[in-house]
Amino acid sequence: MNYRAIGRFIGQIILLEAFFMVPALAISLYDGHMKEVFSFLITISISLIIGLSLKRITKKDNRGFYAKEGLVCVGFSWISLSIIGALPFFISGSIPNYLDALFETVSGFTTTGASILSEVEPLDRGILYWRSFSHWLGGMGVLVFLLAISNVGEKNKGFTMHLMRAESPGPSVGKLVPKIRDTAMILYGIYIGLTVLNIIFLLFGGMPIFDAVCTGIGTAGTGGFGIKNDSIAGYSPYIQWVCTVFMLLFGVNFSCYYLFLLRQVKSVFRDEEFRFYWIMNIGAILLISFNIRPLYSSIWEALRHGAFQVATVVTTTGFATADFDAWPGLSKAIMLTLMIVGASAGSTGGGMKCARIILIAKSLFRNIRKTINPQRIEVVRVNKKAIDEKILDNTNAYLASYVLILIVSFIIISFDGFSITTNISAVIACLNNIGPGFEMVGPTSNYAAFSPISKLILIIDMLLGRLEIFPILILFSKSTWSK
Repeated sequence: MNYRAIGRFIGQIILLEAFFMVPALAISLYDGHMKEVFSFLITISISLIIGLSLKRITKKDNRGFYAKEGLVCVGFSWISLSIIGALPFFISGSIPNYLDALFETVSGFTTTGASILSEVEPLDRGILYWRSFSHWLGGMGVLVFLLAISNVGEKNKGFTMHLMRAESPGPSVGKLVPKIRDTAMILYGIYIGLTVLNIIFLLFGGMPIFDAVCTGIGTAGTGGFGIKNDSIAGYSPYIQWVCTVFMLLFGVNFSCYYLFLLRQVKSVFRDEEFRFYWIMNIGAILLISFNIRPLYSSIWEALRHGAFQVATVVTTTGFATADFDAWPGLSKAIMLTLMIVGASAGSTGGGMKCARIILIAKSLFRNIRKTINPQRIEVVRVNKKAIDEKILDNTNAYLASYVLILIVSFIIISFDGFSITTNISAVIACLNNIGPGFEMVGPTSNYAAFSPISKLILIIDMLLGRLEIFPILILFSKSTWSK
């Protein structure tokens, strides 16, 4: 195990986090809220001390960096980010309990949007900004950002791919261009461009600039932390439609946008995941809109709420304009299904990913055909390309791990004595990085009532979901640390 390389990267990540806290510090300083200013200054100071110390200690390193180190590096980096990122909430007294502050921070970085706060409007604007910005930083991935802005790995290019594979969502991760750094720069260029465009459209709707920035970066990261107690419900229909459109756009595989930039439009529309994603969403919107029509004054109002809630759930954003927990059973069943499926691979959305669902379905039908005719040789194809059996094996391992984690988490938090619907939806919402579930964790409620043990389990679920399970599980494997 190359501990020096891992330590060096964690140090760089912590320094990067300190840099990103500066705007939040500036906002609190501008508003004259010295308690929050003090909390950010202490956290930034701690980050600088730890980060610089790690960089100094691990300066000299000539050993190799492989897939194992990549997974460990990603797992520890996200844990370190969360532990330090929770300090401003705790030190300022915005969230007096550190475990609750950690829950909120992990929920932010993993773009889950599950909250323990019943009211957010009394919070300092610097705290609100940091809370929302954690979504943006976690959406595309902080290590991918580091790869984009620095020249790390030029001497040992293999490890950059290991890092990107470990952090990026989806059953397989490839390069858009030959160099990983250039790929990371392209991804973040598209990410920043869409974020800015989203904020501009929100400003056109009369949204205050602070609200637009926080909502825009929350939408981009598909996180869902609102700065209003009613989330997006109090804003105009125009604002809600803008959020709907951009949530769906951020749920698309970013490689599709790169192909659009290259004017390879036909390649995008021939992509099976792209077609599956939009057909699933349009179908869900139409079904839910007609199902909830009696609850609203017109079909257009039902369509607006139906489209918004489908977009926020399938992209695992977590914003809300309506309490979908009060909708009919059919709509709630569709919403639960969308929670599990999630967005596209290579997007900022969570869930199992459309690409993985396609692979599971095709692998299942392939195995059925082989059962009928054992001598038959057949490969699974997506976009007319044969899929490597290793990817199929990894997909099956992911599915097995997903189900096992869901069951164990559900059993543990059931000791709190809440209803089955509350418990299972809470686990699904956290494991798929969605945020709101049903009943006690619905769109109008929060996670404050859970016990400390349950909150810890849900924190682990959020990290497992965002990092595709294995970078966290590998930390608990004995073979990881053996020579």
